[in-house]
Amino acid sequence: MSAGPGPAGQERGLYHERQRLELCAVHALNNVLQERLFTQEAADEICKRLAPDARLNPHRSVLGTGNYDVNVIMAALQSLDFAAIWWDKRRPLEQLVLSRIHGFIVNVPSNVSLGFVSLPVRRKHWIAVRQVGGVYYNLDSKLKAPACIGGEGELRAFLQDFLSQSPCEMLLVVSRAVEETGSWLNPE
Repeated sequence: MSAGPGPAGQERGLYHERQRLELCAVHALNNVLQERLFTQEAADEICKRLAPDARLNPHRSVLGTGNYDVNVIMAALQSLDFAAIWWDKRRPLEQLVLSRIHGFIVNVPSNVSLGFVSLPVRRKHWIAVRQVGGVYYNLDSKLKAPACIGGEGELRAFLQDFLSQSPCEMLLVVSRAVEETGSWLNPE
């Protein structure tokens, strides 16, 4: 966890979990919620509930090191009365009502490395983006500390950069009430 003043205008008390094993989904959940609410054990339990009879659980790594899929993230958020809404990349980001969105969990391509050696392989990686104290932050668990994005305009540009990458996907994290009313989206 990062706390106290730091790089990029980091605010005191900003919660940030660093990458461990293949637990980026767990870290993204905790970072977007700004507290440690989920563990590897909790994510594994969700996997078991999602596929109770599976010999090899399709929602996580066969090696048991994480690499959880979107179903685990969605079930975890639902357990806390939140919802994850898939963002349709064909829509303009200006349609988002940012004040109604708790945060974002983005699935991005990421280079694989062994120590200091970067391999010519790319995998998917979950990152969290969240507003804290009126400022948006990139809470990617692979970063040493949260990175300041800025205000709404900078956020939309930041997200658009990721969404323009073909294999990138984005989830909006909203309350169940916001999901039910659809109030996260401006009417067209």
